[in-house]
Amino acid sequence: MKKFRVGIDSYSLKPLDLDPFELLDWALINEAEGVQFSESPSQAGDRAFLLELSLYAAQNNLYLEWGGGEHIPFDVATGKAKDIAAVNKKAAEQAALMGIRTVRSCSAGLMRWREDSLPTETYLQEMAKSLRPQRQMFIDHGVILAIETHFEFTTFELLRLFDMCDAEPGDYLGICLDTMNLLTMLEDPVAATERVLPWIVTTHVKDGAMILTRDGLLSFPAEAGKGLIDFREIFEVLSELKHGVNLSIEDHGGDFLIPIFNPAFLAKFPDLTIQELSALLKMAADAQDHIHNKELAVLDRTRWPEVCEKRVKRDLWTIKRIVEAG
Repeated sequence: MKKFRVGIDSYSLKPLDLDPFELLDWALINEAEGVQFSESPSQAGDRAFLLELSLYAAQNNLYLEWGGGEHIPFDVATGKAKDIAAVNKKAAEQAALMGIRTVRSCSAGLMRWREDSLPTETYLQEMAKSLRPQRQMFIDHGVILAIETHFEFTTFELLRLFDMCDAEPGDYLGICLDTMNLLTMLEDPVAATERVLPWIVTTHVKDGAMILTRDGLLSFPAEAGKGLIDFREIFEVLSELKHGVNLSIEDHGGDFLIPIFNPAFLAKFPDLTIQELSALLKMAADAQDHIHNKELAVLDRTRWPEVCEKRVKRDLWTIKRIVEAG
């Protein structure tokens, strides 16, 4: 296994209300090796601020990863058109100025959970129509738009999007691999990682699990090492990448119902295989045992502010131990 650099994602510590420099200091004090800013800081429009932040990170041997990108060209709630080309150009300019080669994109849609949502294929077509003309802009800035595996598209669909965009790995589109979000999109995390491996440029390392309820599968984040994500296997797969990738820890509370007993909902996952569904159901059975033994629990999102700092510290320790053990 490669010796990855292990850092944190800014969203994990959002309740602490740290400014960007304080966040870098927190990383240093707690032996994190870098910070991914999921969202651009409010000062991101200030060129001097960006240069100072990148210099401070470099002086302290911390990696920086940037956010603020978008990939869905309209508001998923209202359907109103959105100029994501301008948004992405600004984020790419900021990243390039700081010497950062990726910009995370998360449009935060929950389309499949809404009965009035557009078909997934329509989203893919509209995204391709918007992203293809942005190709040269990203290439000119030496930046890749890293689309997060969020609650929007499966890895199968992202691969189809990349094909529709005439993209190649390392070109202008890539993936921010969120290991726990894959569960919520009914994908086995190891299989999904293997599926999109050449496209992975950034990560959200997040543990989690699933349990089976009368309403369907319930996915939830967990403290690193206490959930059922097979990090050792995922890190072994990531070791095959020729380009470097950092392990940025993201953690939070909450849970997400996946109503798999609703045929109309399940039909929105046409690529779901029996093998992967079986793996998820096996995970749900194992998680129930862990919960019964008080080794695992769902953390209410409202409780995250009171536990976030201590839990992220433990997350860091655990992930670094897994990497060091090889």
